[in-house]
Amino acid sequence: MNRVLALVFVLFMLGGGSARVVEVSPGPLIRVEGQPVSIRCDVHDYGGPREQDFDWMMSHDASGEKINIISTFDASYSHASLSQRVASGDISVVRLQDNQVELKVAEVKSTDAGYYWCQTPSTDSDIKGNYKKEVQLIVIPNTLKVSPQTPSPVVPEGSDITLSCNVTRDLAQPTYLSVTWSVKKGTSSEDILVFGPQGDVVVGSKFARRFADGGIRLVPGRNGVFELVVSRVTTSDGGIYECNGTEWTHEDGGKWVKIVESKREMGTVAVTPTGQSLSVKASSSSSLLLSPGNMLTLLCSVTADNLPALALEVTWLADGHDIITMERSGVVIANTSSSGGQGKRGEASLERTAVGEYRLGVRGVSGEDGGAYVCRVRAFVEKGGRSAGGGGRWHMAAEKVSSVVTVKVAQIKPSFTVTLDPVLTPQMTAEPTELACHVTNITHLPVGGRLAVTWEHTALPGVSDNPPASHPIGSLDGHGNLLPGPLYTERMKGGALTLSRVQPNTFRLRVLRTQEIDMGQYTCSVSAWTVNSQGDMMKSAEYQSSPQTVRWDAKKPSLNVVAKQAREASVGGATFEMSCTVATENIGEAGYSVLIQSQDSLESNVRTIMTLSPDNVVQHGGATDPNRRDSLVLTKSGPAEFRFRLAGVQLSDRGFYWCDITACTKQQAGQTWTRATRAESNKVHIDFQENGPSFSIAIKSDDSSVYPWETAKMECSLSVSGSSPKTDDLAYEVRWFFTRLRGGQTTSQVASVDRFGVVRKDARNSSSDVSIERKDTHTYLLNIHGTQDSDSGEYHCVATPWYLSASTGAWTEAAELTSTRIFLTVKFAVWDSLKLPLLYGISASIGVGLFSLVLGLVCAQCCCRNTTHTPRSRNKLMDLEMD
Repeated sequence: MNRVLALVFVLFMLGGGSARVVEVSPGPLIRVEGQPVSIRCDVHDYGGPREQDFDWMMSHDASGEKINIISTFDASYSHASLSQRVASGDISVVRLQDNQVELKVAEVKSTDAGYYWCQTPSTDSDIKGNYKKEVQLIVIPNTLKVSPQTPSPVVPEGSDITLSCNVTRDLAQPTYLSVTWSVKKGTSSEDILVFGPQGDVVVGSKFARRFADGGIRLVPGRNGVFELVVSRVTTSDGGIYECNGTEWTHEDGGKWVKIVESKREMGTVAVTPTGQSLSVKASSSSSLLLSPGNMLTLLCSVTADNLPALALEVTWLADGHDIITMERSGVVIANTSSSGGQGKRGEASLERTAVGEYRLGVRGVSGEDGGAYVCRVRAFVEKGGRSAGGGGRWHMAAEKVSSVVTVKVAQIKPSFTVTLDPVLTPQMTAEPTELACHVTNITHLPVGGRLAVTWEHTALPGVSDNPPASHPIGSLDGHGNLLPGPLYTERMKGGALTLSRVQPNTFRLRVLRTQEIDMGQYTCSVSAWTVNSQGDMMKSAEYQSSPQTVRWDAKKPSLNVVAKQAREASVGGATFEMSCTVATENIGEAGYSVLIQSQDSLESNVRTIMTLSPDNVVQHGGATDPNRRDSLVLTKSGPAEFRFRLAGVQLSDRGFYWCDITACTKQQAGQTWTRATRAESNKVHIDFQENGPSFSIAIKSDDSSVYPWETAKMECSLSVSGSSPKTDDLAYEVRWFFTRLRGGQTTSQVASVDRFGVVRKDARNSSSDVSIERKDTHTYLLNIHGTQDSDSGEYHCVATPWYLSASTGAWTEAAELTSTRIFLTVKFAVWDSLKLPLLYGISASIGVGLFSLVLGLVCAQCCCRNTTHTPRSRNKLMDLEMD
């Protein structure tokens, strides 16, 4: 029984799958008076044409009288009470697909409430399924009210903004509310936060992180009051704030539908920048004229309108260098390198004595502590709260610098004279250069004082592409430590340039191989370093020498490159070889960077084929086909000679080729190459024409006359001349044709073999068979097995050569070749044709005669055995009767 019920259910489901189904938007639909309404209707599993028509009807009650609204088929379908609304477009129907339409009401009225039917006329062969569907439309009055509270028009940076909005409606039907806060800047408006319709919160993309940090908080109130608090505002938070209230309905299927909304401006909020009220003042609580070892005390006073909401970063600077900083978290960081390695200042401290009051103390001042002091304050505003991770995010709202406070430290500086003298002067490039810096007349240098030197170089105008500028070569500090300049670090590491102290008051600069870039003016600066009260070294005086000029008559290096064609490529597939010889002057030992370049014509673009670095590293250029890289070779064939080889030239390789060579030098082994000069060679032309191979065809037969049932053989031979390709690069398509002498001069194809070796035989009116045999690359043999008289006639072969072109690298089809004709005769022999019939006839006659003789003897023995005479009866009457 269960199996029967299951079968019935399956049959019912299969049968029902093809029944027409009409569906409308799930209801009931709750809409607000005066708002647009859309009701969709679609039909599926129907028969007939793809495009279906729809009729819309409505009634105020489920069982009341229906009135026609609109139809996709009949323009006069509408009821008289609705025809004017249909004509004005207030009521319309829009076809979305062939089987789907949408009924639209631009402004729904309270009288439009009721039941709506969507009906489809039948186009099915069988009446199955449903042809109309109804949905209820409920129209409620618009009771949504949005009443925002105006925020403060002006707030200081770092304060909070409270945005209060009252959103209410009369709950006649199960509807829901949502509130949206947005800010408008210029013409664009951005959503800050959306609350609702079911208690969910959606934050705008630009405010998501701030909301997660707690900088934006939602405070739901009572009686429809909602508050949004924006904490620690910055100037970017200024704008026109708006409140948007929306009423929603939740329809069947889990779909939220917006039925009415109302937007109100809350007011314009301007955020006062912190910089307008921030004030920084620096003052001193002690004398500004100090002696070495005294205590320096300076005060920094900070005021602002919203000071408690700000986090301050306070920094004291002397002569533009940071001395000490108190970060906004209260951590104090002292800048120990403020003097730039020229000396050491006194021990500095910084503390906060009151709200907005910061005190700088420098203990044990020295000459380095004199200068112009300023207090720099940076005010930060926390953009987010501390609930999301404890730290929040900070925004620098303003930065102010106080007026200058000048501090002087009285001291007696050491005095001395600095002179710079040449020891070795180069007369040409690569010769050594040596300069000596002498310190004389030293006075007031205390016990334990030391001397340090700094060397600088200024290039001559025109030597480099940039304007002349002074570059530090290096220095020897008071402890004798070598500090190379950034441009001379590599040369000092390699020993090409040295700085040394040869005597207590003499310093020496030596350049092992002077280059043109070394020409210019050299100066040495000597500084005196003394020990302060804390036992640290500090710079007390510095003097500079007069500039010393180093220059010579430099001969510019020259380079000459000559390209020759070592091997000429006159045909496709040949090998092209070019050699480039380099001749130099005023360079000395050099390395060469080689570029092989080409162009199709003298006006076309230049392509780089290969490159060879001074270290003999080969690279392929962008114009090289990756599949042909094995055919390209670039080598150094001599001290100043390079060879380029291109194997298997093609038509695409025709053009001009030359060498672009750059000469490079090294000051010392292990250093990087330096460019000296470059030059291009003359251009070598590759120009050849495509001359393919020449082919010929011939046909022959060992015997042109055969007997029936014998095998006839005909040989088709091809030959090639000219630029003969390799055996693997050559193939033929061969076809055999036959012309019958009797029955009309009709030529038909007998058989063929393509260039891949596939044999095809054509249908023939003969009992004989054919086959094709390839004897070698150029010879093909046609065999006719079991010849018949119908095989007599003329035979010829047609061949199409294919060869792999060395100029293009592709298979090329040559012209078709047709051989001469040969005649094949199948003989007919009379005796051979009659001897078998005669033999068969004689044998048959002898056989029939012997059979007749034997048959007669057998019959005689069987029928004539009783030879006794029977006497005739005397009774004549009886004889007559018997007769």
